Amino acid sequence: MPAADTRTGPFLGWLKEIATVVLIAVVLSFLIKTFLFRAFFIPSPSMVSTLEVDDRIFVNLLVPEPFDLARGDIVVFRDTKAWLSPKPVTDSPNPFGVIGDGLAFAGLLPDTSQQHLVKRVIGLPGDHVICCESTNKVAVNGANLDEPYINPAEPTRVQPFDVVVPDGKIWVMGDNRNHSADSRAHMDNNGGFIDLADVEGKAAVIAWPLNRWNILNSFPEVFERVPTP
Repeated sequence: MPAADTRTGPFLGWLKEIATVVLIAVVLSFLIKTFLFRAFFIPSPSMVSTLEVDDRIFVNLLVPEPFDLARGDIVVFRDTKAWLSPKPVTDSPNPFGVIGDGLAFAGLLPDTSQQHLVKRVIGLPGDHVICCESTNKVAVNGANLDEPYINPAEPTRVQPFDVVVPDGKIWVMGDNRNHSADSRAHMDNNGGFIDLADVEGKAAVIAWPLNRWNILNSFPEVFERVPTP
């Protein structure tokens, strides 16, 4: 009877170790994606220069629940109000095909299966948000905002509006004000407001490309003088 090839033993053991490590990584990534963080990519220039096209960001899923949103937070939300053009129907919306779908499901790639938008929260429920009075600045509850996050590449065009944010909704605007179809551009659709229930979470960091890695700033000092409505 031929002797067993003892060389296969260490090799199979190595494969089992690799498989175990990969499985643990996928499970941990899935749990993190489900309960803590989720990856998204930036498809448009509406948040330049804070976020550039094709940036990959991680979103904190613990906001707005159990932790509250704050004015100045950058949020990712589902496009339930049809702000975006309908997405073409394909067998697999992920550019990496079925494998990419699986990696996105596990949280190892940004999710491209749904239409999402990313904007900055300017008004919370009950806030009176107006643009623009004598100073040509956005005001919240009578307090004018000095907004350092607005794209400085060109002067911001004045686009008047005067709204009070209803309960359960927020008013959002892009940092690239002249090139952002945000709440201002959709006032004929639900008043331009976004349902809090549609918010996936708060954008926390730019994760990719590595040379743009950065913790995203909510600029609380911009809103510290805003009174409670």
